This record gives sequence, C-alpha cells and structure tokens, in this order.
Amino acid sequence: MMPRSALSLSLALALCIVGGVCGFSAVTMKADGGVTVESSRRTFLSSGAASLATVATVGAVAPQSSLAAPEIFNLPSGIKYANLKMPADPKKAVVPQQGDIVAIEYTGYLSSGQIFDATHSEGKKNALLFKLGSTAVIPGLNEMVSNMGVGQKVQAIIPPKLAFGDDGICLENGECLVKPGSTLVYDVLLKKSSIPPP
Repeated sequence: MMPRSALSLSLALALCIVGGVCGFSAVTMKADGGVTVESSRRTFLSSGAASLATVATVGAVAPQSSLAAPEIFNLPSGIKYANLKMPADPKKAVVPQQGDIVAIEYTGYLSSGQIFDATHSEGKKNALLFKLGSTAVIPGLNEMVSNMGVGQKVQAIIPPKLAFGDDGICLENGECLVKPGSTLVYDVLLKKSSIPPP
C-alpha cells in the first residue's frame, strides 16, 4: 500500500499533468494552440474535480502493467528470483560455466529490508570478481549466477541453507550482522564472464 504522503503527491502530480491543475492555477489549452492560466480557488476546485474524475476513470479502465507483480521463478534448490533486467539479446547472452571468472554487482538485504552488504551503486567500476563454484561467495550466489546471462539483473531470495546457515555472521560477543537461519535477498547484476587463464 502506498503511504498517504506519496499518494497525495501522486494525486497532485496526476492532477497537474492530466488536468493542468498545479497549485491554485489551472492551465488550459485553447483551440488555436494557445495556453490560458487562471489563478483562483474556484478554477482550481472545478478543474481539480474534473481532472480527478479523468484520472480515476483512466486508472480504472486501463490497468498499468508497470504495477503488475514480476514473474517469480523457482530453482530446484529453493532459490526464488525475479528478473529485474534482461540482457539486450537473451538468446545470445553468455551464461557462465563452473570455473569461469565472473564479475557481479550486488546488494544483500536481510528479510527486514536492511542492507547488510553491497559492492556499490550501479554505474561505478567496482565489481566483485570470483571464480564461479568457489567458496568466495555463499552457495546461493554461486547457483544464482550460474543461472544468469551476462547483462541480466535479478532479485533472488536465498534460503538459509544456501546462505550463512545456522552460523549466521556473528561477532564473538554474540552480536550478529546476519542472524543464524536468516533468509537473504540479493539484487545481482552479472556484468562479465570469462574463461580463466590456463
């Protein structure tokens, strides 16, 4: 559900765009292509009501595909994922093999939504390089990356057995960054894959 402030802002933006109602001004297009701006509460209220009706009708008649939930895929191991971005040509995308050197960008979240680890923001040149199948990353990341094509970005839900299991990531004093038995969520972008040198 959208927070009230975001809903109010969305409604105000929709009224401004669709009906030309911005603040206490109403912007209307004349038949000759000119524009008229009227500033009064009466104009605002009458134009606002008409615009609101238009927005409500458009929203009810034409559902927005961008609001549809993404398709969720399941891997046999229990990993669930959704595609956030597909490669430019999925049929020609390079899929890494065990032993290949891969470069990924990722953000790791706890199930509460708190970020616990990340390579960086997209667009920077810092990526995590590792040999696919190695112990450099958790087993769930190895498996997810082995099912991706270069250029693909996914959001994966990784069960505890393929993450940090019953150990979690805890300090000696008992404080845990990742609690034992935690399910983790990763946004992963596969940037590159190459055959390792001989």
